[in-house]
Amino acid sequence: MKNLYFLLGILLFASCKQNQTSKTLTEKQNTLLQGSVFGTFYQVTYSSEINYQKELDSLFFIINKSMSTYQKDSDISKLNRNESVAVDEHFKKVYLNSKIIFKATNGAFDPTIGAVVNAWDFGPQGKIVDLDSLKIEHLMQSVGLDRVKLVGDSIIKPVGTFIDFNAIAKGYGVDVVGEFLERKKIKNYLIDIGGELRARGSNLDSKKPWRVGVENPNFNGTQSINKVIFLNDKAMATSGTYRKYKVDEKGNRYAHIIDTKTGYPSKTNLLSISVIANDCMTADAYATAFKAMGIENIKLFLKNHPELKVFLIFENENSELETLALNGFLE
Repeated sequence: MKNLYFLLGILLFASCKQNQTSKTLTEKQNTLLQGSVFGTFYQVTYSSEINYQKELDSLFFIINKSMSTYQKDSDISKLNRNESVAVDEHFKKVYLNSKIIFKATNGAFDPTIGAVVNAWDFGPQGKIVDLDSLKIEHLMQSVGLDRVKLVGDSIIKPVGTFIDFNAIAKGYGVDVVGEFLERKKIKNYLIDIGGELRARGSNLDSKKPWRVGVENPNFNGTQSINKVIFLNDKAMATSGTYRKYKVDEKGNRYAHIIDTKTGYPSKTNLLSISVIANDCMTADAYATAFKAMGIENIKLFLKNHPELKVFLIFENENSELETLALNGFLE
């Protein structure tokens, strides 16, 4: 579950307009739009008096129609049923960037793991009864983004391949909203969709950079802050294991992120992975990929990727929480 961040330092707003799904709060400098989307919450704060709620609703509708595996009539759902679909530009962008990150991480990030995710009851399609090693081996034969091709507006894939962009599409949605605001000449904004963030400029109400908090991985459902940072013209995303996991008969916790090499849930001491990047789509995908890579492999990877800043929260051998900031995350 990725709802790992909440905003800090947003001032109270003086006036309020509300409908069934969202509301607008305005003050001297900022407008706040908030509501529900992609199965989670969103908050968009920007320095303008213009209400862009209708435009945001339209963008969210288009992205869902393209890539939501929870909508039966979406393009991606039709593709997963092996129906013929002409994919849109949103789908193409996410697919092409997924290819880049798939290759960079040697397959640790792989949106075609969706069928296996469903089999373990972590996805939208429902679990497989009496799941065993033979069934997992069969499902893994359809896994591999390198087997999926984009030809014009068409996606060519093996019949059994299930594509799931949920580990990157939410971050992409954040970027789409940010790019929309920038086209409207808005230079100061903070976008939060389910904890995936993108910030530009500063908070004009507080006259300070945008401040965000990194949550502690509390298994009891409570919320507390581990670190507070300023997010300056960057995006940030998190992947965590402490809100959605399974426990075996020996008490071992297994994450909801499936290892793309084995087809089994990841067993790891990593509890929370936060990634800062230039765009939220990239941060979102790498936060997921790093979950399956482990701390030492993350360190090695980041030596060749100084553009990524990472903050890890993990359990040490004494079951105590430790943190590790890489590539200047806290600077």
